[in-house]
Amino acid sequence: MKRWGLYYDGQWHEAVTHHVLRSPIDGEPLAEIGLASWEEADVAVESVARAAEDVARRPTFERARLLRQIAEKLDARREEFARAICLEAAKPITAARAEVHRAIQTFALSAEEVNHLFGELLPLDLLPDVPSSSGTPMRMALTRRAPVGPVLAIPAFNFPLNLPAHKIAPALAAGCPVLLKPAPQTPWTALMLAEVIHEVGAPAGSFALLPCTNEVAERLVRDERFALLTFTGSDRVGWHLKNICGKKRTLLELGGNGAVVIAEDADVNHAVGRCLFGAFVYAGQVCVGVQRIYVVESLYEPFVEKFASAARRLRPRDPQDEQSLLGPMITEAAAARAQAWVREAVAAGAEVVAGGERDGAWMEPTVLINVTPEMRVVCQEVFAPVVTISSVPDWEAGLAEANDPVYGLQAGIFTSNVHRVLQAFDRLRSGGIVVNDVPTFRAEHVPFGGMNQSGQGRESVRHTIEAMTEWKALIFP
Repeated sequence: MKRWGLYYDGQWHEAVTHHVLRSPIDGEPLAEIGLASWEEADVAVESVARAAEDVARRPTFERARLLRQIAEKLDARREEFARAICLEAAKPITAARAEVHRAIQTFALSAEEVNHLFGELLPLDLLPDVPSSSGTPMRMALTRRAPVGPVLAIPAFNFPLNLPAHKIAPALAAGCPVLLKPAPQTPWTALMLAEVIHEVGAPAGSFALLPCTNEVAERLVRDERFALLTFTGSDRVGWHLKNICGKKRTLLELGGNGAVVIAEDADVNHAVGRCLFGAFVYAGQVCVGVQRIYVVESLYEPFVEKFASAARRLRPRDPQDEQSLLGPMITEAAAARAQAWVREAVAAGAEVVAGGERDGAWMEPTVLINVTPEMRVVCQEVFAPVVTISSVPDWEAGLAEANDPVYGLQAGIFTSNVHRVLQAFDRLRSGGIVVNDVPTFRAEHVPFGGMNQSGQGRESVRHTIEAMTEWKALIFP
């Protein structure tokens, strides 16, 4: 069992305190993880702050080469990373492999985007009779993007490689040093990524990784040496961190309760299959998973019958099994909370047509009907293998129900009518709408983020790089 320390200033450092990381699958120990005290964290932050000027001045080709090398190293260790994700996050091995593939893309795309951080040469003779200091009206302006400075990155547990990648790769591309505080449930994969970044020779101070307690993390968030905070996690924690982070820029990718609207012209069998995947993959622990399904009246009964029947046949399996779609949840406490919400809904009149039970952290795929908007399984983020199905009189009513006043991350629609597609694009208050598929889809170069309380800013490689840089103008007389 490997003993991991802390990484900063281009070196590994032994931590004063360690704890044993155990797999949520079977409780087996995986690694000893160092936990940074504030005194250790303070030294690491200082190394990142001290490196900011050097990192900002690194030439374009060097940044691109570094990112390509990280992508190549990850590619060479694909299966090793996938196995680590599977064991520490209880993510099905096929989904873990897909995550590794996406992380490789994230670093590779960032390497390409480095070459497109262009500015402009702007003429300023757009108005008459505005002479320059030299007496001529021919002022010009040269613009460029400059890095904002040190970045603090805090990802969620459910994508322990690709979420850190979406924060680290754009920061290095932009010329910003970055300190990663990994999720406490899944630090092992992030530490392996730090090992890769060290092996390819990242400049000292350009990257740091500190597993730490929430108390130390809050002190990091308040620290004025950071210029930007990028956080992925629950809306409650995200908005709290924004409130305490001071004048930092913030990128927040927060929660959702993903909605799907199914029109009368939809392919029911296709919709059932995709919604089954979107609701239950990785035990529903995906911020863009399917939580609410709205079906027009004419399709409601056949859809519920087919969906519930398929859900009853779907059983949680060991994530290491190649056929597994879902295994245990990340903790027993998370499963207990989800089950309590289900029972609360049933007490208020909802009906369970599939699942509803759990054994420790292993929760059955659960389907609820006859729900109402005020039930927590509908109006809050359940983040579990729990989905609700509701009947709506028509397409317009489905769109109205899908619009949640709290969340708005991504939505899915099923229809063969392009006018309905455009109508949904216009009316749905979601950061993304996926056509004839579930909201669970994401591509690394497409803007990703939410409306309402689901976040602030957009995460894609290019959009994150833009958020981590700011415009400067040089004006010539």
